[in-house]
Amino acid sequence: MKYLDLFNYLKKIENYTTDEIEIDENLVIRNFSFKSNYRFILPGGLGNNDDYEFLSNPINDLDPDVIQKMLNKKDADISENIEFRYHIIMPKKEKKAKEIIILFHGFNEKYWSKYLPWATYLAEKTGKAIVLFPMAFHMNRAPLLWSNSREMYRVSEERKKRIPILICSSLSNVAISTRINNKPQRFIWSGLQSYYDVIDFVEDIKEDLHPAIDKDAKIDFFAYSIGAFLAEVLKMSNRNGYFSDTKCAIFCGGAVFNRLTPVSKFILDSEAGVGLYSFIVEHMESHMKRDEILRHYMYTEPEGPNFRSMLCYKNLIKEREETFRKISDQFYVITLAKDEVIPSYEIMNTLQGTARDIPVKIELMDYPYTYIHEDPFPCGKEISDEVDECFTYTFDKICNFLMEK
Repeated sequence: MKYLDLFNYLKKIENYTTDEIEIDENLVIRNFSFKSNYRFILPGGLGNNDDYEFLSNPINDLDPDVIQKMLNKKDADISENIEFRYHIIMPKKEKKAKEIIILFHGFNEKYWSKYLPWATYLAEKTGKAIVLFPMAFHMNRAPLLWSNSREMYRVSEERKKRIPILICSSLSNVAISTRINNKPQRFIWSGLQSYYDVIDFVEDIKEDLHPAIDKDAKIDFFAYSIGAFLAEVLKMSNRNGYFSDTKCAIFCGGAVFNRLTPVSKFILDSEAGVGLYSFIVEHMESHMKRDEILRHYMYTEPEGPNFRSMLCYKNLIKEREETFRKISDQFYVITLAKDEVIPSYEIMNTLQGTARDIPVKIELMDYPYTYIHEDPFPCGKEISDEVDECFTYTFDKICNFLMEK
């Protein structure tokens, strides 16, 4: 099936309510429930009562209003983020998968539509089960209101009025932009929750508690965009040795966070981008002096140094590069020449090191049609043949890496 046809078909049949959805005679989507045990680390949770004093910003001087009530409630009270459903695309005849690939998506994603053809192709080509695991406050872990076009358009227009110099505000990014702008720490806490949720998911597998995955299943990663950040921290930290043999295929990602350019109508508006960068690069260390819980996770827990090293290029350079050097043969990266959000040279700077002497394999590609980071395989009929060819070429390489012994 051509890429465009597969995209439209999968988008039509996907849902969270049916336990099993047939894709074709070989593959199915199976849905499972998950409950996060890390509500307590979020703002408003039992372990985190930090009200997040706002950083200096004109928008924060406004009285609470409908926008605040809609988007800025306590993170720990957002039930969709705590209990949710997730997809596994796997061979129909396989009761318990012996090999899985956990697929990590990009920043500010609300729907799996873009990734369903990717996951289906990975499953078909490798024979492995593909776990589409949503990060905190993304996909169906976010309230439906945040995806309501009418409401988000209204919020975006109001935000533009309040911040006349605002760039790239849209109904697609206004929910996450408003929340990050108000409390940039949310990026850290949601990242930590996502990390520990994946660890719990893997521990369920190891304890033979997952109904569709064998307790000794081989676990690999496929990560796109900001999903690479999560995959890298998981791989670098290798908690309890869970990921010693994990291969990590990365597409359009891999650079440290402060070398990304996330200002886009699909990701963050300019005000949120500046605020998040400012917090991570300029304010985070001083904030941790006052925030005992954040300091604990960033300095006491074993994954803390790896998390910090991936936030800012100048953080723990020696340690980061030594770690990537040790696991370099377990990474394969494809980056795109016209990617302006995560430029190829920043990916190389991070994964191949300042001296470019770390042997992580990175391939630079450039497609013959117009594409952007957020949409590398556009679904337009006039370019469908070219997109199909480039998608197949790209994902064949990824599959071959993930199938290598």
